Amino acid sequence: MEIINIKDTSNKLFYIGGVVRDELLGRKSFDIDITYVGDAIAYCGRFGEVIQENLDFGTVRVNVGGREVDFASTRSESYPRKGHLPVVDKIGCSLREDVMRRDFTINALAKSVTTGEIIDYTGGLEDLKNKKLRVLHDESFIDDPTRIIRGLKFSVRFGFDLDEHTRKLQEDYLENINYDMSYKRVKKELIETFNLNSQIVFEKFINEKIYKLVTPNAVEIPSVNIEQLVNDYRPENVWLIYVGVLGDLSRLPITRIEQKILDDLPKEKINNDFELYKAFENVRLESVLLYGVLKDEQGARHYLDDLKEIKVAVNGDDLQKLGIKPSPKYQQIFDEILKRKLQNPDMTKDDEISIINHLYV
Repeated sequence: MEIINIKDTSNKLFYIGGVVRDELLGRKSFDIDITYVGDAIAYCGRFGEVIQENLDFGTVRVNVGGREVDFASTRSESYPRKGHLPVVDKIGCSLREDVMRRDFTINALAKSVTTGEIIDYTGGLEDLKNKKLRVLHDESFIDDPTRIIRGLKFSVRFGFDLDEHTRKLQEDYLENINYDMSYKRVKKELIETFNLNSQIVFEKFINEKIYKLVTPNAVEIPSVNIEQLVNDYRPENVWLIYVGVLGDLSRLPITRIEQKILDDLPKEKINNDFELYKAFENVRLESVLLYGVLKDEQGARHYLDDLKEIKVAVNGDDLQKLGIKPSPKYQQIFDEILKRKLQNPDMTKDDEISIINHLYV
């Protein structure tokens, strides 16, 4: 764990959550959460330059020795609207109350910045030892269904399993889902989880019926290894290759680019090189890979490996020099040359002009 050099004699500053978990697991952590037992905004104003503060959540960003550090006040929360963002009930509550709002016991551990003592109110140390994921109370998934997706992510990252009672709570929720939830939060968790690019994650997502958080429609695992396909071609929106398998993404807040990726996906299998080329020449890589997952992996790979870089060399200026006046016929000519070039990629521009002279001049 990276040490933050803060002189604190009050023993009210604590590392909390993933940074403590990762240290105990011997893993490097990139996020450092520091919590002050009390009002962090009032506390931090005494020793550093305040850069940004959020009064509603009691969080503050401070310049400490030339470095920006985020501090959070201890706070308690409740969920008046299940499945949506919680509301803050109290700023400056006890450390015990603060950790009880977290998702799993392994993420509810605290470590004193002053003494290094580990504080464990929930049995997180034992769960770390036993490689178990356990929620803190029986309504955890009802309050925040995205915890189910986080549990999936943690289970694969750390090689942990849900404890028996937590699994039963998850199964019960997935049998009776409240679809009135924050799908902005669902999408965020899906992106983080599937950007790991893990076939194991995806298969657990389907087999454990976690996909039902997105759509009630039945989903089967495609025969294609999505992880391998992604590794071979490196798309930008990895998560969409996985989640696109669900078909119905109407509940997710999809961006225009993401929607176009989905819209550009051919509905049927394509049977020849020319149609394959025309279908994909102006679409994003993700559309091609989704086609490979859902329709024809061999066809998708054939386009990307063999066809994509083939280009017709002649252009409109060349046709005019041949005495062909601009008209819709130009597209017919280009398509005819493309068909021939897909069959013979070694064709030169002179070869193309020779064919045009023979057929159209």
